[in-house]
Amino acid sequence: MKYKNAFLNIYDGLENKWHSIQKSKLISNIVIFFFIVGIISSVLSFLNIIPIKLGKFFAIELAFSALLFVEVFDLFFIITHSVADSVGKQFEIISLILLRNSFKELGHLPLNIKWDIASLQNLMPIIADAVGALMIFLITVLFYSKQRHVQITNSDDEKNHFILQKKVVAAFMILFFFALVIYSTILFFTKGTINQNLFNQLYTALIFSDILILILSLRYSNLYVHLFRYSSFALATVILRLSLSAPQYINVLLSVAAGLFVLLVANVYNYLNSLKISN
Repeated sequence: MKYKNAFLNIYDGLENKWHSIQKSKLISNIVIFFFIVGIISSVLSFLNIIPIKLGKFFAIELAFSALLFVEVFDLFFIITHSVADSVGKQFEIISLILLRNSFKELGHLPLNIKWDIASLQNLMPIIADAVGALMIFLITVLFYSKQRHVQITNSDDEKNHFILQKKVVAAFMILFFFALVIYSTILFFTKGTINQNLFNQLYTALIFSDILILILSLRYSNLYVHLFRYSSFALATVILRLSLSAPQYINVLLSVAAGLFVLLVANVYNYLNSLKISN
């Protein structure tokens, strides 16, 4: 009980500070800081002062990465409140990753583009990522609007116990993400390489956390509709993870397919619940 209370005090205190009014200002300052660092790094790279070749829009890419880190922390705290909302947050992150990819690819293009067939072919992946981000944005908003949260526990004690278990999972995810960031930072300063697989590794861990929450939920409800819903969310995470390492165009198709899948699941789940209520 002592360790449980200590853990809850630390976790709840961290979450309350994260969702405080000052968070918006802190996020803005962090993103601005990384944007300035990106500009300075790009200039140093252009002058060959540092050995790493950076794109023209590296500052924007780095600012998006900082914003993605913020979204990831939001995701960890959302897990404890709603599994469905955490899935929506995963799609938000994917849409931002696609936008970041567009800026990244734009940075490798010359400022004076020759508008020939070859240039248009180089622009196609950028347009595909941008359109894919827009489609994921639309799907995510629709997915949130379709959420009808149904409690699977039978009492407040069961509900609190399930929330505690999800907080433990979220705490391990936070520690894992910190370890990834520290490893990536060390890799950058020691070998001069950027860990391009950071979000791949994160989504791999999310697959296991989703499956673990699914298994924990079976303690409170083994109804088929709940089991299928949680399993579908876990499958969507797997598809999103595959999209992160998929070739160009395929990554967009996988992300959009995963979004349409969870949107369809949400609609079917709501329909089945309405039938249950009407009966």
